[in-house]
Amino acid sequence: MAGIYIHIPFCKQACSYCDFYFTTHLLDKQDFLDALIKEIATRKTYLKSLPIETLYFGGGTPSQLSTKELQAVIKAVCIHFNVIENAEITVESNPDDLTEEYLQQLFNIGINRLSIGIQSFKNEDLELMNRAHNSQEAENCVALARKSGFKNISIDLIYGLPNATLEDWKTNVEKALQLDTEHISAYNLTIEKGTPLAHSVTKGRITIPSDHEVVLQHNLLIELLAKSGLEHYETSNFAKKSSRSKHNSSYWKGTHYLGVGPSAHSFNGSSRSWNISNTKKYVELIEKEKSHFETETLSLIDRINEFILTGLRTAEGIGLVHFESYFGKKALSNLLRESQESLSKGLLEKKQHRLIVTARGKVLLDGITSDLFFEK
Repeated sequence: MAGIYIHIPFCKQACSYCDFYFTTHLLDKQDFLDALIKEIATRKTYLKSLPIETLYFGGGTPSQLSTKELQAVIKAVCIHFNVIENAEITVESNPDDLTEEYLQQLFNIGINRLSIGIQSFKNEDLELMNRAHNSQEAENCVALARKSGFKNISIDLIYGLPNATLEDWKTNVEKALQLDTEHISAYNLTIEKGTPLAHSVTKGRITIPSDHEVVLQHNLLIELLAKSGLEHYETSNFAKKSSRSKHNSSYWKGTHYLGVGPSAHSFNGSSRSWNISNTKKYVELIEKEKSHFETETLSLIDRINEFILTGLRTAEGIGLVHFESYFGKKALSNLLRESQESLSKGLLEKKQHRLIVTARGKVLLDGITSDLFFEK
């Protein structure tokens, strides 16, 4: 099985914290779509006829496209790839785009999973992040999606926001749980260099929570979602039974995937490629049939470190049997030797031939991971 990621770069407006590639210029949308469909055709051999289990429209804001435009892209994928019946097809969206009419159209063209960027139910937070929606739209959009037939809905939340108390965060999580969605993704706010939010922090206009306060919010999130029966199956992701994101899970399992659109990444097991992060140049290069991406062949150590990185993010951890079969006994011995300190501190546990991050270790995941990385 394999997956296809489709990057739609368009946004209604720029969020203050975002450093993903996007553009707010929609005038050349048709040229972009023509190039995107052409890229899909020209890269049809990348996944070597593997069955396609997931399609994921990310961005940017894919809900800036009409359902007719989304349907044209899906059709192109189905023409050139072996898409399985009932494949998971996800569209990232913003609450302000999700009218009842648009949602019904999405459902009718075969979109069967929504990922909604709510981020917060507090208007002050949304204004700070320069989000285009308000708290009422955040609460209403899930009900509208249900009415349109959607049975697989994920919402995004952000913790560690400026001026947000632990009580504010608790209110956000409780409102999210009241919506009873199948999936919740929750991310710690990172202050990315060059963003408007980073500028405000540097100038002292806003204050971000301390590391201790962020840890308290993180722990509260895990506690409340666990009590509600959601499985913490990956560092930032929680799901009801049988509602894990198949597409995102494929990244953590090392499944092959093709990324199309500006800035999209691809992986085929031995190499990784990434498209140019400029919509205008992306279109020009594809129109002229010139290369629009770079490729890196992964070394053995690259593949080992990626296996460690992705494995530790999941509830299943690093499968030691698989690790040995992929990389050999010597590599496994090195991994086990380097893991001893984290095991002795209770940050990792060895369980049924797996190395798994403990509850204590989750807030220190980056450090644990780097300690286990093999040196080049």
